[in-house]
Amino acid sequence: MKKVALVTGANKGLGYQTAKELGQNGIKVLVGARNEERGNNAVSQLKNEGIDAEFVQLDVASADSIKDAVKTISENYDQLDILVNNAGMIHAKESWDADSVNSLTQDILRNTFETNFFGLVDLTQQLVPLIKKSAQGNIVNVSSILGSLEEANNPKSDYYQVKPFAYNASKAAVNSYTIHLAAALKNDKIKVNSAHPGGVQTDLGTEHAPLTVKQGARTIVDLALDTSEKTAQFEHLGQTIAW
Repeated sequence: MKKVALVTGANKGLGYQTAKELGQNGIKVLVGARNEERGNNAVSQLKNEGIDAEFVQLDVASADSIKDAVKTISENYDQLDILVNNAGMIHAKESWDADSVNSLTQDILRNTFETNFFGLVDLTQQLVPLIKKSAQGNIVNVSSILGSLEEANNPKSDYYQVKPFAYNASKAAVNSYTIHLAAALKNDKIKVNSAHPGGVQTDLGTEHAPLTVKQGARTIVDLALDTSEKTAQFEHLGQTIAW
């Protein structure tokens, strides 16, 4: 039976590249995206490359959208083998320096968490029963080294001065969820890990980032395809990152 993967935020950037590489490994890819036109365009591009792909309308910041997407997937597939929680954002008005913790508004904080954390948890909780039907389930939460509390508190770290509070806190929360979910599923054939893609040339990372999208997707894809017992890990290119 062909494996099935859902990748959120898969119409562009890291999500699209992840979907493409999973598809190249013979996996049926569900392309989760908010915008129907962009999602279908991504699916068309993937199909042109011989990849088995299907669009699923999914806005992780909307509880109704999540519910509808889960219903669609559950009605059409007997199991879900891979879930890549890639959709994420940083608010355009959030400061990247240390003062962001004092200057950001509640709206920025709530909007960031709605997409990066609450929606991710809601979607995953609803899909876990379907993932439990897989012979080997993998959940990959796309996080960031900016969510590492150790890096954030280490003056010698290259990331010490990079402190957009809402974004960093949301990714730290994602990492905590990874740990807790992995523990909850330790007796099931489901592995849960966090991936740090690195600084990637996407809308978020800008063209000045050091890694290409293909290089950034490497960690995500490797964890999504991993068949070992690895779980509750935070990694970048096979290297462990401190929580």
